[in-house]
Amino acid sequence: MDLLDALVEKGLRREPPTREEALAVLATSDDDLLDVVAAAGRVRRHWFGRRVKLNYLVNLKSGLCPEDCSYCSQRLGSKAEILKYTWLKPEEAAAAAAAGVAGGAKRVCLVASGRGPTDRDIDRVSRTIEAVKEQNEGVEVCACLGLLGDGQAERLREAGADAYNHNLNTSESTYGDITTTHTYADRVDTVEKAHGAGLSACSGLIAGMGESDEDLVDVVFALRALDPDSVPVNFLIPFEGTPLAEEWNLTPQRALRILAMVRFVCPDAEVRLAGGREVHLRTLQPLALHLANSIFLGDYLTSEGQAGRADLEMIADAGFEVEGTDTRTLPEHRAGHAGCGSVCGQESDGCGHEAVACGGCTAASAGAATACGGSTAASAGSAAADGREGPGSGGRGTGVPAPAPSPRTDLVAVRRRGAGTDVAPNA
Repeated sequence: MDLLDALVEKGLRREPPTREEALAVLATSDDDLLDVVAAAGRVRRHWFGRRVKLNYLVNLKSGLCPEDCSYCSQRLGSKAEILKYTWLKPEEAAAAAAAGVAGGAKRVCLVASGRGPTDRDIDRVSRTIEAVKEQNEGVEVCACLGLLGDGQAERLREAGADAYNHNLNTSESTYGDITTTHTYADRVDTVEKAHGAGLSACSGLIAGMGESDEDLVDVVFALRALDPDSVPVNFLIPFEGTPLAEEWNLTPQRALRILAMVRFVCPDAEVRLAGGREVHLRTLQPLALHLANSIFLGDYLTSEGQAGRADLEMIADAGFEVEGTDTRTLPEHRAGHAGCGSVCGQESDGCGHEAVACGGCTAASAGAATACGGSTAASAGSAAADGREGPGSGGRGTGVPAPAPSPRTDLVAVRRRGAGTDVAPNA
């Protein structure tokens, strides 16, 4: 396929695809899915080999957020039955982090709900960072605390933070449809503050919120322009009690195309398979490892993830290996980027939570970080969604593509983490 050959060559040169090429990836047919995965997999292996970086979320403060992000189970007015608690003590957070590190996690993501931290919160999180690093040698720490004020990123860096996560989530043109209590520009400003303070920037998106292909491409190119080291790709977890509870738009095939598009646009960045992978990729999760070089281990902020042991077995069975703390994550040419963009263990590598795990906040509320990408199966211009063959599909067989599968909500269930119990955070 000429399109895929061109995209591979560009990815190996760190050259971005055109907007039209990125849209064409999303429009490819299911008949060509394995070709798309194989092509993007070549780019992934060129820059990251067969290594998979493990990340672990620690939810420092859960629920009762004053922001109105429609995807988030912790949002203002949310009726989702989730864990709600105030700040963990530093020793409690360090103990929770140790569980993830014992399972092979290289990075711990410290997440707290809220619009953004106060100076007192920064003091509290700084003590937590110190406790986590003291008890877990070589671990990277990423903070995800929402919108940052002046000087706060510098203080986190001084405390030992390696990275800061704040996702863009969706395109600028549709951001106001998802959140009204802060702006897209506020999010961009926080990513720039983190980068400017010497922290490794982590910023991604949430796919499946009803956005179009054009929106997906817009946000991924915006992320590339910000040049984060880590790009988490989250897939919406439609949490009951949130405005997007009925948005079941993604199929496993659609999710893989989104990941492939992100890899082509961000070829040498850490693309993280984040919140919602278990819900939307299901049995095709191993194929996603050919596109993403990083995943979250275990549970998310307010929803359960796949068991950590199952994650490790999946990685091994698919022929990949867990990345060690003594191994550089990013390619050498990115070593000069902020923070621990390469080896963290040596140099220290929204809503208020962002990352991947609120269940409703999907990756954007989960602990950390990662990603360019995302769209719904019903997106305009998607060959998979409307039955048309995409560019370069070649018209195999009869030349008439099979109808694209619809999202199967009967195959998935959103599992709340510890609601109504005294379960330890992310235990």
